[in-house]
Amino acid sequence: MLWTIVVGAGAGTRLGGVPKQFRDLAGTSVILRSVRAVAPVSDAVVVVADPVAAADAAVAVGQDKVVAVVAGGADRPASVAAGLGAVPGDVDVIAVHDAARPLATPGLLRRCVSALEPGIDAVVPALGVVDTVKEVDADGVVVRTLDRDRLVVVQTPQVFRAAVLRDAHEARRATGVAATDDAALVERHGAKVVVIGGEAGNVKLTRAEDLEAMRDALGGT
Repeated sequence: MLWTIVVGAGAGTRLGGVPKQFRDLAGTSVILRSVRAVAPVSDAVVVVADPVAAADAAVAVGQDKVVAVVAGGADRPASVAAGLGAVPGDVDVIAVHDAARPLATPGLLRRCVSALEPGIDAVVPALGVVDTVKEVDADGVVVRTLDRDRLVVVQTPQVFRAAVLRDAHEARRATGVAATDDAALVERHGAKVVVIGGEAGNVKLTRAEDLEAMRDALGGT
């Protein structure tokens, strides 16, 4: 059984005005597109929203597969943990998807689930790095040039064995360690995380120009 948590609790302040997950994207809200990207492959979907916007989120994502809309926490890990609280204990596979990635396709989640073979704890979609990447110190001085052939840029949805994901979040609550994605949390506890090919169009909405590019890609305004 697969449940998916769609995380949309951020304020989206970089775009100004309406939080980015509620922006119109060719006639449909960003968060609704993100839900529709995972719902066809999921048995159920939990949406995590900012406490103030939870009512708006419930309206925006009024889909058959959405079984709960819960208030998010102070940061992304806390918001995912809030979503986990709405997932029944007998669910064995959990996916986490950022509401800010509305152009992911159901096929991407399907491929992630298919790659979660015995002995693998998590599957993460990613793209290879095409630019040269350098590590710098606090003063901007280059420390070293990294081997881009061994680097990837990860996306969501990410798929996890439920027990592994829950244990990692329990440990996070105890230590307060920060993480920008859930794979980083499970990696810290020795989980086997496998990367599969992501989607070039699965861009994260961060800036106003990202929204315009997405509208262009969808052929709408």
